[in-house]
Amino acid sequence: MSNTKTTAQEQSTVDTQQNTLIAMMDPLPNPENKTIQAQSPLYHVDLDLLAKKTQKEGGVHLRERAFLGYLNLRCNQALNEHRDAIEKVLGIPLPREPLSSSELENYSIRWVSPDEWLIVVPGIEAFAIESKLRRELTGHYSIINSSGGSTMLELSGHNVVELLKKSTPVDLHLSQFPIGKVVSTLFAKSSAVIRRTGETQFELIIRRSFADYIWLWIQDASAEFGLVIDK
Repeated sequence: MSNTKTTAQEQSTVDTQQNTLIAMMDPLPNPENKTIQAQSPLYHVDLDLLAKKTQKEGGVHLRERAFLGYLNLRCNQALNEHRDAIEKVLGIPLPREPLSSSELENYSIRWVSPDEWLIVVPGIEAFAIESKLRRELTGHYSIINSSGGSTMLELSGHNVVELLKKSTPVDLHLSQFPIGKVVSTLFAKSSAVIRRTGETQFELIIRRSFADYIWLWIQDASAEFGLVIDK
Protein backbone atom coordinates (compact mmCIF):
# COMPACT_ATOMS: atom_id res chain seq x y z
CA MET A 1 0.00 0.00 0.00
CA SER A 2 1.09 3.57 -0.52
CA ASN A 3 1.36 6.58 1.76
CA THR A 4 2.90 4.64 4.62
CA LYS A 5 4.04 6.31 7.82
CA THR A 6 6.56 5.64 10.56
CA THR A 7 6.09 6.04 14.28
CA ALA A 8 9.14 7.64 15.87
CA GLN A 9 8.16 6.67 19.40
CA GLU A 10 7.96 2.98 18.56
CA GLN A 11 11.27 3.18 16.65
CA SER A 12 13.06 4.74 19.60
CA THR A 13 11.78 2.08 21.99
CA VAL A 14 12.88 -0.74 19.73
CA ASP A 15 16.32 0.77 19.25
CA THR A 16 16.83 1.09 23.01
CA GLN A 17 15.88 -2.51 23.70
CA GLN A 18 17.83 -4.14 20.88
CA ASN A 19 20.74 -1.69 20.72
CA THR A 20 20.48 -1.69 16.95
CA LEU A 21 18.72 0.27 14.21
CA ILE A 22 15.48 -1.30 12.99
CA ALA A 23 13.44 0.36 10.25
CA MET A 24 9.72 -0.11 10.84
CA MET A 25 6.81 1.16 8.80
CA ASP A 26 3.09 0.96 9.34
CA PRO A 27 1.67 -0.42 6.05
CA LEU A 28 -1.81 1.01 6.66
CA PRO A 29 -2.78 4.13 4.69
CA ASN A 30 -2.49 7.35 6.64
CA PRO A 31 -6.02 7.98 8.03
CA GLU A 32 -5.56 11.71 7.45
CA ASN A 33 -5.52 11.13 3.70
CA LYS A 34 -9.18 10.52 2.85
CA THR A 35 -8.45 9.79 -0.83
CA ILE A 36 -6.73 6.49 -0.07
CA GLN A 37 -8.83 3.48 0.89
CA ALA A 38 -7.58 -0.02 1.64
CA GLN A 39 -8.70 -2.63 -0.88
CA SER A 40 -8.88 -6.35 -0.26
CA PRO A 41 -7.35 -8.74 -2.82
CA LEU A 42 -10.86 -9.64 -3.99
CA TYR A 43 -12.28 -6.11 -3.99
CA HIS A 44 -12.92 -6.28 -7.74
CA VAL A 45 -15.12 -9.36 -7.30
CA ASP A 46 -17.38 -7.45 -4.87
CA LEU A 47 -18.33 -10.40 -2.70
CA ASP A 48 -20.72 -8.20 -0.72
CA LEU A 49 -22.75 -7.56 -3.86
CA LEU A 50 -22.64 -11.23 -4.82
CA ALA A 51 -23.88 -12.18 -1.36
CA LYS A 52 -27.02 -10.14 -1.99
CA LYS A 53 -27.64 -11.48 -5.49
CA THR A 54 -26.68 -15.15 -5.35
CA GLN A 55 -28.38 -18.17 -3.82
CA LYS A 56 -28.82 -18.52 -0.07
CA GLU A 57 -28.47 -22.31 0.10
CA GLY A 58 -25.70 -24.56 -1.14
CA GLY A 59 -23.10 -27.11 -0.16
CA VAL A 60 -20.18 -24.65 0.01
CA HIS A 61 -20.06 -21.28 1.73
CA LEU A 62 -17.30 -18.75 1.03
CA ARG A 63 -16.37 -15.58 2.90
CA GLU A 64 -13.29 -13.40 2.59
CA ARG A 65 -11.95 -12.16 5.90
CA ALA A 66 -10.24 -9.11 4.54
CA PHE A 67 -7.85 -6.66 6.20
CA LEU A 68 -6.29 -9.02 8.73
CA GLY A 69 -2.70 -8.59 9.86
CA TYR A 70 -0.09 -11.30 9.24
CA LEU A 71 3.23 -11.46 11.10
CA ASN A 72 5.79 -14.12 10.23
CA LEU A 73 7.75 -14.92 13.38
CA ARG A 74 10.94 -16.94 13.64
CA CYS A 75 12.43 -17.63 17.06
CA ASN A 76 13.74 -20.40 19.31
CA GLN A 77 10.81 -22.23 20.89
CA ALA A 78 13.20 -23.87 23.36
CA LEU A 79 13.90 -20.51 25.04
CA ASN A 80 11.55 -19.66 27.89
CA GLU A 81 12.12 -15.94 27.34
CA HIS A 82 10.90 -16.19 23.75
CA ARG A 83 7.79 -18.16 24.68
CA ASP A 84 7.04 -15.90 27.64
CA ALA A 85 7.42 -12.73 25.56
CA ILE A 86 4.99 -13.94 22.90
CA GLU A 87 2.39 -15.04 25.44
CA LYS A 88 2.75 -11.72 27.27
CA VAL A 89 1.98 -9.74 24.11
CA LEU A 90 -0.73 -11.94 22.57
CA GLY A 91 -2.19 -13.68 25.60
CA ILE A 92 -1.89 -17.09 23.95
CA PRO A 93 0.92 -19.67 24.07
CA LEU A 94 3.23 -20.36 21.18
CA PRO A 95 2.12 -23.64 19.51
CA ARG A 96 5.01 -26.08 19.89
CA GLU A 97 3.47 -29.24 18.46
CA PRO A 98 3.90 -29.64 14.68
CA LEU A 99 0.89 -28.56 12.61
CA SER A 100 -0.92 -27.10 15.62
CA SER A 101 -2.42 -23.69 16.37
CA SER A 102 -3.59 -21.59 19.30
CA GLU A 103 -6.09 -18.76 19.42
CA LEU A 104 -7.84 -16.30 21.70
CA GLU A 105 -10.61 -14.05 20.44
CA ASN A 106 -9.16 -12.14 17.43
CA TYR A 107 -5.59 -13.45 17.79
CA SER A 108 -4.24 -16.75 16.51
CA ILE A 109 -0.85 -18.38 15.95
CA ARG A 110 -0.24 -21.08 13.35
CA TRP A 111 2.74 -23.47 13.46
CA VAL A 112 4.65 -23.38 10.16
CA SER A 113 7.95 -25.11 10.99
CA PRO A 114 9.99 -25.90 14.14
CA ASP A 115 11.18 -22.29 14.33
CA GLU A 116 8.51 -20.42 12.36
CA TRP A 117 4.95 -19.29 13.09
CA LEU A 118 2.27 -17.20 11.39
CA ILE A 119 0.55 -14.75 13.72
CA VAL A 120 -2.87 -13.45 12.62
CA VAL A 121 -4.33 -10.34 14.24
CA PRO A 122 -6.80 -7.59 13.27
CA GLY A 123 -5.15 -5.58 10.51
CA ILE A 124 -5.38 -2.30 12.36
CA GLU A 125 -3.38 -3.83 15.25
CA ALA A 126 -0.59 -5.47 13.23
CA PHE A 127 1.93 -2.63 13.52
CA ALA A 128 1.30 -2.20 17.26
CA ILE A 129 1.64 -5.95 17.87
CA GLU A 130 4.87 -6.06 15.87
CA SER A 131 6.22 -3.15 17.91
CA LYS A 132 5.30 -4.82 21.20
CA LEU A 133 6.91 -8.10 20.16
CA ARG A 134 10.12 -6.32 19.24
CA ARG A 135 10.17 -4.62 22.63
CA GLU A 136 9.67 -7.89 24.51
CA LEU A 137 11.77 -10.32 22.46
CA THR A 138 15.52 -10.48 22.96
CA GLY A 139 18.34 -12.35 21.29
CA HIS A 140 18.04 -13.89 17.84
CA TYR A 141 14.60 -13.67 16.24
CA SER A 142 12.86 -12.35 13.12
CA ILE A 143 9.49 -10.66 12.56
CA ILE A 144 8.15 -9.77 9.11
CA ASN A 145 4.88 -7.93 8.59
CA SER A 146 3.39 -9.53 5.47
CA SER A 147 -0.13 -8.17 5.92
CA GLY A 148 -0.37 -6.56 2.49
CA GLY A 149 0.53 -9.77 0.66
CA SER A 150 -2.10 -12.17 2.01
CA THR A 151 -5.78 -12.62 2.65
CA MET A 152 -7.97 -15.21 4.36
CA LEU A 153 -10.87 -17.18 2.92
CA GLU A 154 -13.36 -19.04 5.09
CA LEU A 155 -14.82 -22.15 3.47
CA SER A 156 -17.62 -24.10 5.12
CA GLY A 157 -20.67 -26.22 4.35
CA HIS A 158 -21.60 -29.88 4.15
CA ASN A 159 -19.71 -30.26 0.83
CA VAL A 160 -16.62 -28.28 1.79
CA VAL A 161 -14.46 -31.38 2.26
CA GLU A 162 -15.41 -32.61 -1.23
CA LEU A 163 -14.43 -29.22 -2.63
CA LEU A 164 -11.08 -29.29 -0.82
CA LYS A 165 -10.39 -32.82 -2.05
CA LYS A 166 -10.44 -31.39 -5.57
CA SER A 167 -7.93 -28.75 -4.59
CA THR A 168 -5.31 -30.17 -2.22
CA PRO A 169 -3.53 -33.52 -1.70
CA VAL A 170 -3.94 -33.33 2.11
CA ASP A 171 -5.84 -36.14 3.88
CA LEU A 172 -8.90 -34.28 5.18
CA HIS A 173 -10.49 -37.10 7.18
CA LEU A 174 -11.34 -35.81 10.63
CA SER A 175 -9.16 -38.49 12.24
CA GLN A 176 -6.12 -37.23 10.30
CA PHE A 177 -7.04 -33.55 10.12
CA PRO A 178 -8.68 -32.65 13.45
CA ILE A 179 -10.01 -29.24 14.45
CA GLY A 180 -7.11 -26.87 15.09
CA LYS A 181 -4.66 -28.60 12.76
CA VAL A 182 -2.69 -26.42 10.33
CA VAL A 183 -0.87 -27.38 7.13
CA SER A 184 1.12 -25.37 4.61
CA THR A 185 0.36 -27.07 1.33
CA LEU A 186 -0.65 -26.83 -2.30
CA PHE A 187 -4.09 -25.54 -3.14
CA ALA A 188 -5.17 -25.57 -6.78
CA LYS A 189 -1.49 -25.50 -7.89
CA SER A 190 -0.91 -22.46 -5.70
CA SER A 191 -0.04 -22.44 -1.99
CA ALA A 192 -2.11 -21.96 1.14
CA VAL A 193 -1.96 -22.27 4.90
CA ILE A 194 -5.07 -24.31 5.76
CA ARG A 195 -6.50 -24.58 9.25
CA ARG A 196 -9.53 -26.58 10.29
CA THR A 197 -11.77 -24.57 12.61
CA GLY A 198 -14.77 -26.91 12.67
CA GLU A 199 -15.89 -30.26 11.33
CA THR A 200 -17.06 -28.56 8.12
CA GLN A 201 -15.21 -25.24 8.36
CA PHE A 202 -11.73 -24.25 7.21
CA GLU A 203 -9.58 -21.13 6.93
CA LEU A 204 -7.29 -20.62 3.94
CA ILE A 205 -4.56 -17.99 4.03
CA ILE A 206 -3.52 -17.34 0.45
CA ARG A 207 -1.20 -14.98 -1.37
CA ARG A 208 -2.68 -11.76 -2.65
CA SER A 209 -1.31 -12.35 -6.15
CA PHE A 210 -3.22 -15.66 -6.41
CA ALA A 211 -6.49 -14.48 -4.86
CA ASP A 212 -8.30 -13.97 -8.16
CA TYR A 213 -7.12 -17.34 -9.52
CA ILE A 214 -8.21 -19.18 -6.37
CA TRP A 215 -11.57 -17.40 -6.37
CA LEU A 216 -12.19 -18.58 -9.95
CA TRP A 217 -11.07 -22.10 -9.00
CA ILE A 218 -13.46 -22.27 -6.05
CA GLN A 219 -16.29 -20.86 -8.15
CA ASP A 220 -15.77 -23.60 -10.74
CA ALA A 221 -15.01 -26.48 -8.35
CA SER A 222 -18.09 -25.78 -6.23
CA ALA A 223 -20.52 -25.58 -9.15
CA GLU A 224 -21.91 -29.08 -8.55
CA PHE A 225 -22.55 -28.35 -4.86
CA GLY A 226 -23.85 -24.81 -5.04
CA LEU A 227 -21.79 -21.85 -3.85
CA VAL A 228 -23.10 -19.38 -1.28
CA ILE A 229 -21.25 -16.09 -0.69
CA ASP A 230 -21.44 -15.05 2.94
CA LYS A 231 -20.85 -11.49 4.09
